[in-house]
Amino acid sequence: MADVRVLVADDQDLVRLGLRTLLDSEDGVTIVGEAADGLAAVEQARALRPDVVLMDIRMPGIDGIEATRRIAADPDLAGTRVVVLTTFEVDAYVFDALRHGASGFLTKDTKPADLVRAIHLIAAGEALLSPSVTRKVVREFASRPSRVLQPHPQLASLTDREREIVGLVGEGLSNEEIAARLVVSPATARTHVSRAMIKLSARDRAQLVVFAYRSGLVD
Repeated sequence: MADVRVLVADDQDLVRLGLRTLLDSEDGVTIVGEAADGLAAVEQARALRPDVVLMDIRMPGIDGIEATRRIAADPDLAGTRVVVLTTFEVDAYVFDALRHGASGFLTKDTKPADLVRAIHLIAAGEALLSPSVTRKVVREFASRPSRVLQPHPQLASLTDREREIVGLVGEGLSNEEIAARLVVSPATARTHVSRAMIKLSARDRAQLVVFAYRSGLVD
């Protein structure tokens, strides 16, 4: 199996050095580049085509949110996933990063073994959103007074059960928790989630959470 190719984008030299030192010692992970600002992150992503970008939010030039948006919008980078690095578990910018295409986020104090596991998870196409953290993010941003509903144009294509399940994904429930809530098997819950993702053209579970929030499926 080929190594997961990682680009590290952070304006702090020590953070980049620490991540490189940690990840270079791990089997199955290769650091292919570094960037100290958002513009460089986008340029490096386009030049190197990494599997995963570890993206700091607060950087000079363009910030990590705009850099994430540009990477996610580039059809040539469809295979590149962005993981946002944040100091706090529920950062004021985390939901905006998810809305603009991030596949998940990690706090900078994540344990080394968890970081490596997360990189492999993201590279495999999974979303890096633990149910507990998702609930905190959605709860915080659902209460924004400026919240404006923007239903997904394909929302009507979902069955009633699929709409219900997308809402539960938006609440931060795992497939197992959805199965228990609806008294179905985890495999059935997984199938409904997968079908909803296809119908809504969601690139991963993180984007499904965003769709649920913006479509009003999450209170």
